[in-house]
Amino acid sequence: MSAFDHIDVPTELDVLVAFTDLTLFGRFASSIPGPELFATLSDYYELVGDIAAESGGQVIKFIGDTALIAHPEEQVSQGVQGLLEVQARGDAFWQQKGAPCRHYIRLHFGTVTCGPIGTREEKKFDLFGATVNTAATVQSHGFAMTTQVFRKLDPETRKLFKKHTPPITYIAAAERHRDN
Repeated sequence: MSAFDHIDVPTELDVLVAFTDLTLFGRFASSIPGPELFATLSDYYELVGDIAAESGGQVIKFIGDTALIAHPEEQVSQGVQGLLEVQARGDAFWQQKGAPCRHYIRLHFGTVTCGPIGTREEKKFDLFGATVNTAATVQSHGFAMTTQVFRKLDPETRKLFKKHTPPITYIAAAERHRDN
């Protein structure tokens, strides 16, 4: 059960929004047959979904190799830790498949409008707003979050990150500082 399951009308909430994306996925995808790619993505989606759920979040949607994931405000630290796990276990997953893919993960915290949306016959939970757009455009060469996320973290989780400028973001402590 997700923290968002009870929402059945458009609702404004403060949430952690994350985008995950894979480098060099197109190269890998074009190198294997369609059924094999489908099976691989199915396994990968299950891995990401399991980790998101274990950390209190929900995969909102997958678009190819990209995932949009949300965590409720009270689970920002758990969500960030879960996303670090997505990066570590996900990179290991792709390496095991012989793929050159690495995760880029971008996070922002703020207000979204969320709820079921879609065709007349089929509505699915989704979220929209400036927070989603900001998360999608955070500069990242691995794992990066805005100051709004960092400020929501508990002290222990904060120790996993260091400040990176400009613009100010926080990156995993093990990551090198790089601009574009």
